[in-house]
Amino acid sequence: MAELMDRFPAISDLEKRAKRRSPVYSWEYLASGTGDEASMHRNREGLLKVELSPQFLKGVITPDITTTMFGVEHSAPIGAAPIGLSGLIWPGSDQALAAAAAKHKFPQVLSTVATASPEVVKPIAGDYGWFQLYPPKEPTMRDALVDRVADLGYQTMVVTADVPAPSRRERQRKAQIRVPPKIGPRLVVQTALHPAWTLAMLRNGMPGFGTLETYVDSKSLANLAGFVGASLGGTLSWEYLAAVRERFDGNIVVKGILDPTDAQRCLDEGVDAVWVSNHGGRQLEAAPAAIDTLAPIVDQVAGRAPIFFDSGVRSGADVARALALGADFVFCGRSFMFGLAALGPPGVAHAFDILVDGLLNVMHQTGCETIDDLRQRVVTP
Repeated sequence: MAELMDRFPAISDLEKRAKRRSPVYSWEYLASGTGDEASMHRNREGLLKVELSPQFLKGVITPDITTTMFGVEHSAPIGAAPIGLSGLIWPGSDQALAAAAAKHKFPQVLSTVATASPEVVKPIAGDYGWFQLYPPKEPTMRDALVDRVADLGYQTMVVTADVPAPSRRERQRKAQIRVPPKIGPRLVVQTALHPAWTLAMLRNGMPGFGTLETYVDSKSLANLAGFVGASLGGTLSWEYLAAVRERFDGNIVVKGILDPTDAQRCLDEGVDAVWVSNHGGRQLEAAPAAIDTLAPIVDQVAGRAPIFFDSGVRSGADVARALALGADFVFCGRSFMFGLAALGPPGVAHAFDILVDGLLNVMHQTGCETIDDLRQRVVTP
């Protein structure tokens, strides 16, 4: 809507409003990085350094950004990255993201540790629903989860590689983020001061781990949180990835790749796409900006598989920068959640509109009708 675009023309506008409407513990979970947050800031700095050189006098052009990925046509090469504990950031977020994805034709990647279960989300997202796998330590649970996702009709599984251990997120510790939340005066006051979030929570229930409830006898949040810590992560290896590849007949994407050698090994293991990411600066403060690792990985893959990108994307110009450097699809996590926290469910579509409108504008400004044209506009240092 034109009125929304006038009020919130940029993701940064949504971010400011989202912060005002979110309890401190919710905001800190979404907005924080790890360590001194240098990696998170490098992501932004790296993207801003990518320059595109325009060509003019081309007359009327009509940019085409429709993109077919894994046999499904998408309205733009932009998708919603997986978000863990999504319902803590904004209650009902998984369903809101899925509904917007289906309506506007972009992929939504549901996290293993999202709040809603795949049984709830997949019928809403339809062909635009993907599933993200945090590797269970026990092979029996891994196989059961992979089979469950396949039986629900998910055609694409995103295996996250860049969480070998929990990260040190100091801001989150200071905010006393706990699962379940520690009920006390501080939490009560924070919640009471943010009525929109509180009403959304009352409508959708206390956030938990919908996917994992199946595997735990007790449904208490304390038991679920303990189960997550004990049962997921730290096990992914090439052998483990091969086992997932053998069991899942759909498309497998490995997320969190920053090294060309790892990208090559992914192809050797039969992976269908490589996802370049540093987890949004939430895992390793010494990690390079994800955008700085994209071109070498593009060179290594050399067109043999699609390449996805995330980390630090806040505008359509950022999407254009990643596409120009060789990404086939660009994902955002925080940007969509800023929209949701700022405006409720309509904010998801508005965030998508901001990104799409910005991408189209860059293509007009640079004289590009196709994504391939953008790749000729990168200014080489």
